[in-house]
Amino acid sequence: MGGFLLKPPPGTPGKAWPAICVGLFVAFGGVLFGYDTGTIGGILAMPYWLDHFSTGYLNPDTGKKDITSTQKSTIVSILSAGTFFGALTAAPTCDFFGRRIGLMISVVVFTFGVILQTAAVDIPLFVAGRFFAGYGVGLISASIPLYQSETAPKWIRGSIVGSYQLAITIGLLLASIVDNATKDIYSTASYRIPIAVQFAWAIIMMAGLIILPDTPRMFIKRGNPEKAAKALGQLRRLAPNDPAIQDELAEIIANHDYEMSLGKASYVDCFKGNLGYRLLTGCLLQSLQQLTGVNFIFYYGASFFQNSGIANGFTTSMITGGVNVASTLPGLYLVEKWGRRPLLLTGAIGMAICQFIIASIGTAVPVTNQAAQKVMIAFVCFYIYFFASSWGPCAWVVTGEIFPLKVRAKSLSMTTASNWLLNWAIAYSTPYMVDPGPGNANLGAKVFFVWGGFCFICIAFVYFMIYESKGLSLEQVDELYAKVDKAYKSPGFVPSVSFQQVREAHDDGNRNMSLADIERKYSVAHEEVTFKHA
Repeated sequence: MGGFLLKPPPGTPGKAWPAICVGLFVAFGGVLFGYDTGTIGGILAMPYWLDHFSTGYLNPDTGKKDITSTQKSTIVSILSAGTFFGALTAAPTCDFFGRRIGLMISVVVFTFGVILQTAAVDIPLFVAGRFFAGYGVGLISASIPLYQSETAPKWIRGSIVGSYQLAITIGLLLASIVDNATKDIYSTASYRIPIAVQFAWAIIMMAGLIILPDTPRMFIKRGNPEKAAKALGQLRRLAPNDPAIQDELAEIIANHDYEMSLGKASYVDCFKGNLGYRLLTGCLLQSLQQLTGVNFIFYYGASFFQNSGIANGFTTSMITGGVNVASTLPGLYLVEKWGRRPLLLTGAIGMAICQFIIASIGTAVPVTNQAAQKVMIAFVCFYIYFFASSWGPCAWVVTGEIFPLKVRAKSLSMTTASNWLLNWAIAYSTPYMVDPGPGNANLGAKVFFVWGGFCFICIAFVYFMIYESKGLSLEQVDELYAKVDKAYKSPGFVPSVSFQQVREAHDDGNRNMSLADIERKYSVAHEEVTFKHA
């Protein structure tokens, strides 16, 4: 049993549970993210909403009021457009106001968007509300992994940051449950209840943020080591002057001083050299997460399943949402036990196989064959399992830990924005790709061939570009990227230089020494001491 549980390394000082609780609570923001993105799929299939928001278009298959592919793509994708801009502005918001206040601002913007959607009785105001709600979600989606990665103990950081994805899946499941409960109400309550439920999530999030501390690294960035020591002590349940707190704080300060000695970072610096490679890695990882096609299921699942001959698309969406939540749990464990690379590789292979099976069944078998449709749903669930246990949480984990402090907020906001940019592109283009009608591709289930092809690209991407950062502190990840030139060589890397040693070397006048030079210097010094004692 001991080999199964995630335990702190022997001799780890203090307690881990305060930082874990803080990280898990902040992850609750993922419920806002998941619920807001998940609820629209059900609303677009509600009879009352279609009858009253339709501008007169009739569905050629049913003869009933509906919305056009253009209206559908605009309504769904406008949220992603808002999140794109929200993610980009998360960096200046979190750097200027701090991580905690930045999150509070995000919740306020999100709540304004929910108010507009609840009040809407036609498409224009509904679209405006989704944009502002999306803007808030974009701010939240970049700020939460930033806050979590800067507060979590390194031995469980991956699981804590991954819990953000678990919260997203819970939000998606709750959205499908509430949509299913109100779909048959023939009044404004059918769509206003699912939307208004989001006020509860916002109130819970805001109440917790009032009492949470800001991150120790944020206080160091602002030149306030006393508050940093106090915040770190609260997270580790140790006194601010405890030697363990002072040692951890000294490493954070030394790392920050080292980065600042190289000059303050602008957005341009994020694209240069080693930092540019990390930014490319993060942006591609987040983009490919979307290109696996998972949000096709959660945005358009209810209507897609109905068009595929499955009687109750709402029930199927609830099933896929439940699988999504349950499957994220093993991912939170495996991200620390297996590591980032093995988990992402396994997930990509499993997703690719499932996607091609789904596409083959949907293409070769008529929609009237109910047995085949049930098999297709089963493989959709297998696909969701592979995604939710790997690429779902792990993409947020990796992007949350690969950037140094001076560019972390800027780089993380850009990687998150790339996620939302692809999210928008998929949400906007999917109706044209899948739906029948003039000017549409009418791919139907064949669209899964597209997602499956991107899953094969994911396999190569992980092998050549994802570094293994399991068990490393955020400062040690810097050393990993400085000393290991190929991603596939990164498993087994052992850090050997602290940033306190870097600062000491610079204080001695050796400002041009590389990490490798400093490592050799301290290695020789250690050997000399050992020789004298022998």
